[in-house]
Amino acid sequence: MELVLTDDQEELRSITRSFLEKALPEERVRELADTVEGYDPAIWTRMAQELGLHGLAIPEEFGGAGFGLAELGVVLEELGGSLYGGPFLSTVVLAARALVHSGDVGAQTEYLPRIAAGELIATLAVTEKTGQWAEDAVDATARHESDGFRIDGTKQFVLDGASAEVLLVAARTDAGLSLFLVDAKAPGLTVVSVPTLDQTRKQAQVVLSDVPAVLLGVEGEGWSVVRRTLEDAGAALSAERLGAAERIFEITVAYAKVREQYGRPIGSFQAIKHMCAEMMLEIESMRSVVHYALRTADEQPQALGEATSVAEAFTAEHLCHVAGECIQILGGIGVTWEHPAHLYFKRAQTSRAFFAEPSEHRENLLNQRAI
Repeated sequence: MELVLTDDQEELRSITRSFLEKALPEERVRELADTVEGYDPAIWTRMAQELGLHGLAIPEEFGGAGFGLAELGVVLEELGGSLYGGPFLSTVVLAARALVHSGDVGAQTEYLPRIAAGELIATLAVTEKTGQWAEDAVDATARHESDGFRIDGTKQFVLDGASAEVLLVAARTDAGLSLFLVDAKAPGLTVVSVPTLDQTRKQAQVVLSDVPAVLLGVEGEGWSVVRRTLEDAGAALSAERLGAAERIFEITVAYAKVREQYGRPIGSFQAIKHMCAEMMLEIESMRSVVHYALRTADEQPQALGEATSVAEAFTAEHLCHVAGECIQILGGIGVTWEHPAHLYFKRAQTSRAFFAEPSEHRENLLNQRAI
């Protein structure tokens, strides 16, 4: 398995980075973080239509480019470095991958081309009061009536829930856990934005009261779709963490070169050199596990669960450590509102617990090895 980026992937990285540097400087990131939606629709559209980013991992028969998670990971790495807060993870990763894994050709034909074109924002609504992405943590119910299904329940921590036009909702039927497509404007649906530690990433509470829904895929087989989606999403989120860690390191080294103490740049002090060297070692180790997980998704999907568990546990903890070390080296300026260090620190902390804590991923890894 080749873990080095190809020339085409390097070109994709260069194009994406150049676009984000011009379209999404730090000042714009802060402005968008103060809005309810958290993203710029114009940038969202350009990413889809000019760069083709939304359709990279969508099959060609549904309007995409037909590439894999390896290419999508390159984009997410750059988005993480830029602290992009738009609905890319929720729509292009969670919702699109769930549609792909559902095997529901009708839904795929209707929604995937719109996602690829940047014309639809969607998200996956699974977590409830416990915040766990687990099958036994879902209490929402769906009942079959003459005009279709109706859902009752409350979803918490729904990524980009206030912006989504379509929600893929996990709920229980007599056949077991199933997935349903719900229109965000459906009667009985209430969406409330919730405050988050990471202001650049928006979440919402979604309350469903007798809400009409359309079954996605096969009734009773929803968790298998969610599980496979989370494996893909975990690899993608790990790539985003890698990009954030790389940018944090750049900020740290740049500061260490110009900040002086005792007439010398602090980067010349042995203690600072050791801290920076450790950060670099952590980032390069993150790169290895991330690229392995992304390529496993494309080349050996049956082994992705194990690769994702390793990548998520490792990157979650090391991004938090790198962000903390950055603030230690920066000193007082690192805890000011004006400096971007706190934005990356908050992203690291919320990202750590997004799908599951590192301890949960390690437990999953042990369970997989025991089978």
